[in-house]
Amino acid sequence: MFNNSIFSFKRPLNEPVLGYRAGSAEKRELKARLEELKSKVVEIPLVIGGREVKTGNLGEVRMPTDHRKVLAVYHKAGEKEVAMAVEAALAAKAKWERMPWNLRALIFKKAACLLAGPYRSLINASTMLGQGKNVYQSEIEAACELVDFLEFNTHYMCEIYKDQPDCTRDMINQVEYRPLEGFVFAVTPFNFTAIGGNLPTAPAMMGNTVLWKPASTAVYSNYIFMKILEEAGLPAGVINFIPGSGAEIANQVLESPDLAGIHFTGSTEVFNSIWKKIGENIARYRTYPRIVGETGGKGFVMVHSSADGDELITALIRGAYEYQGQKCSAASRAYIPAGKWAEIKDKLVAEVNNIRMGPVEDFTCFVNAVIDRTAFEKIVGYLKYAQESPEAEIIAGGSFDGSKGWYVSPTVIVTGNPRFKTMEEEIFGPVLTVYVYPDEEYEETLRLCNETSAYGLTGCIIARDREAQIKALDILTHAAGNFYINDKPTAAIVGQQPFGGSRASGTNDKAGSLWNMIRWVSPRSLKETLVPPKNYHYQLMEEE
Repeated sequence: MFNNSIFSFKRPLNEPVLGYRAGSAEKRELKARLEELKSKVVEIPLVIGGREVKTGNLGEVRMPTDHRKVLAVYHKAGEKEVAMAVEAALAAKAKWERMPWNLRALIFKKAACLLAGPYRSLINASTMLGQGKNVYQSEIEAACELVDFLEFNTHYMCEIYKDQPDCTRDMINQVEYRPLEGFVFAVTPFNFTAIGGNLPTAPAMMGNTVLWKPASTAVYSNYIFMKILEEAGLPAGVINFIPGSGAEIANQVLESPDLAGIHFTGSTEVFNSIWKKIGENIARYRTYPRIVGETGGKGFVMVHSSADGDELITALIRGAYEYQGQKCSAASRAYIPAGKWAEIKDKLVAEVNNIRMGPVEDFTCFVNAVIDRTAFEKIVGYLKYAQESPEAEIIAGGSFDGSKGWYVSPTVIVTGNPRFKTMEEEIFGPVLTVYVYPDEEYEETLRLCNETSAYGLTGCIIARDREAQIKALDILTHAAGNFYINDKPTAAIVGQQPFGGSRASGTNDKAGSLWNMIRWVSPRSLKETLVPPKNYHYQLMEEE
């Protein structure tokens, strides 16, 4: 077989978002799939070296909106299984990295087609039930964003390989984009099925083999995606699926001399602990591990007096409460001038108090339950703190009920202290804190916003005044890696707004971009001289 063609993947288009309107085929199919998944309990094994492994140490996947309902049980990896996964990844590496790049790419292209087509309702239903997402939030990321990651990343892979140095008549120069020397450890979060799929596949596309530790509360949808990859032709051992205790698995993995990279999304505290552990073990590794991480956020909405009131209210509600505020990009703090606040306050309160909250099977619900008891108790702790503080007032929401599902009502807190606890700390729930500033102190408040949070992930400016926008862009240069003008600070789209932030929000390697993909290769420069010199003398050495 001769493969002597020069192959290229053109830049893709984003996956269209389905509407799920009344009477539509996709709505009927998804409703049926939801009932099907609720009617059974699935057993989820580990996948190591292409084999299903069952340890007998089981965890449960329960519905956030009805925590009495068990959707699945999953086997947890222990020390033995982690060692097996490392061995499987290293054993698969040589063959995988030598596979022609276009054939590697085709596996992920096929996975995108399977995900967009026959398995779309399955990935959506498992995300909705297992992670508490409504149909819109699931469709835009578990289906569309994950398809986009697969499609765009294969394109970026092609662009990286095409980038070659200049040659001369007698000298041929090339850059060889080698995979990293070792394996990559992918640690993925609960809140985005798409991130769960992207973190292991991005390094794998570039020829690396991977250990994938999914969040325990996202195991269901993540396992379904793992099976889609296998159906698409992913060879055994390229990605090894090992749910279990994050701390136990990480401690063992970070001891391996063959660790070559970390692809992480999660809390700042956990990422810091991983970085520290790598530093302590640095002399142990064969190569310096690549550390790529996206962590926490404290998304802000900066408002100028020229803002349109209805546009502002929409940005606040969608930014703060979609997926119950469980996005690192969520609008968590707002700075609103006093005149504008007087204009919008009553309408904002009325809108927030009228938001429909309930189970994901009811497509009319805008807000659903938070992910689990731990999240519920953390958020409730912040609400109680605000209720008891003389520096804050809850003007909308503030209620909670964990009797059936982990429900926290969309909440607005107003404070006169710009350093109030809920203005500074990441809550990861449906809680928006508003600081009302004097109309004439716009620039001072921009500086306050920039200095308040340790994070630097997302933020926005709501203003019609162009000079006000420019001033915000200038003063808030490092406050957000994704900055929005007259829009909420959430919902980045692959290929349109590469996502990531700096400061305490991560390494800003921009998931779903060429910048991220190039982190998973180690370039080698090749120079071939066609007519080598046969004498060491240079002409300048000759006598005049």
